Amino acid sequence: MDFTPTVLVAATMDTKAEEAAYVRACLGEVDVKTLLMDVGIIGRSPIDVDVSRDAVVRAAGYALTDVQDLKHEGRASRVMIAGATRLAQELYREGRINALVGLGGSVGTDICTAVMRAFPVGFPKVMISTLASHDVRPFVGTKDILMFPTICDLNGVNRILKKILKNAALAAAGMARQTFQQNGDARPLVFIGTLGTSEPSALRIKQAIEAKGREVIIFHTTGVGGQAMEEMIREGQADIVVEISAQELVAHLLDGDYDAGPDRLSAALQRGVPTLLVPGCTDFIVCGPLGIAQKQFPNRQYHRHNAAITAIRTLHEESEMVARAMAKLCNEAKGPRAVAVPLGGFSGFDRPEGPLYDPEAPKIMTEVFRKMLGPETSLHVSPRHINDPEFGELLIDIVRSWIKD
Repeated sequence: MDFTPTVLVAATMDTKAEEAAYVRACLGEVDVKTLLMDVGIIGRSPIDVDVSRDAVVRAAGYALTDVQDLKHEGRASRVMIAGATRLAQELYREGRINALVGLGGSVGTDICTAVMRAFPVGFPKVMISTLASHDVRPFVGTKDILMFPTICDLNGVNRILKKILKNAALAAAGMARQTFQQNGDARPLVFIGTLGTSEPSALRIKQAIEAKGREVIIFHTTGVGGQAMEEMIREGQADIVVEISAQELVAHLLDGDYDAGPDRLSAALQRGVPTLLVPGCTDFIVCGPLGIAQKQFPNRQYHRHNAAITAIRTLHEESEMVARAMAKLCNEAKGPRAVAVPLGGFSGFDRPEGPLYDPEAPKIMTEVFRKMLGPETSLHVSPRHINDPEFGELLIDIVRSWIKD
């Protein structure tokens, strides 16, 4: 069946119309239709657009002059985001667009990526941005946005920018031709949160649970991984949750780099989703390069994981704080839950031959769990290390008890 996809191209057209027009031309060369959306605030678009800035502002409940009178680009951008998101979502629900492309500097990137984050994972999203070589986590968030660096400024089409714009347009065209649809997979979903230092247990669980006809999705607990996991749990996508790494909770409590926010570990417990918590990866705090780690956490035990990441050994009082936070979450939970503690160590770093070994910390956390956990939470204490096969089997047995054949 012949299919001609349509791509929604958004930009502040008063300053980026030439570039948007070039993207439209590149898409047209490969038989892809385009809708142009103007998310600019100050000036008029020099080219015709399909969705005007007036329409965007009206969709947010404002008049254009009201937004221009704000005299504050941040507040004005929030209005444009609200209106553009509403209109783009309407086009999506009506089946009229198959991909999103944004062009922009700082303001345009902020507006366009906010719109993109309102779309589901799997729907094609391409952002051509002067900021794409910077830290893009605030723009990407928990969604699959493809960031294209412009190399040079978006200030008129030139020989360098033509290559960038054409590649981005063709990438969007290729993805748009594969119309995003749910695959209809009805298998129950099991979510696992882990890091590389606790991954052997995660992989054992994955293999065992997939053999029971379930689909397993593993998230790395690096901040954004946990945020994505929590978001999908709140959407009702998980049937069972296994948290092998509590590193993001450590980061939130102790100012580490992998902070996923104050609500991490709470979604499944609050929704009544069967949840297994392991204090994995709580033996260290993740920080940046060694020099930064030594300044932020002086007089500690350090492990230089690589040039960008340093692991700092947690103190006993910090381990107790993390255990108390985990126990509190369990005591406020609604559904089946369990805590499993590997006394032999919490990560690949935390073993006799490892760089951050401390045999006392697991005992301290276990004592907190024994004192604080209510009777609704089952506590399992193993003498094994988190990555030992025997501990993995314990976790598998707990998860299997929640699976209804």
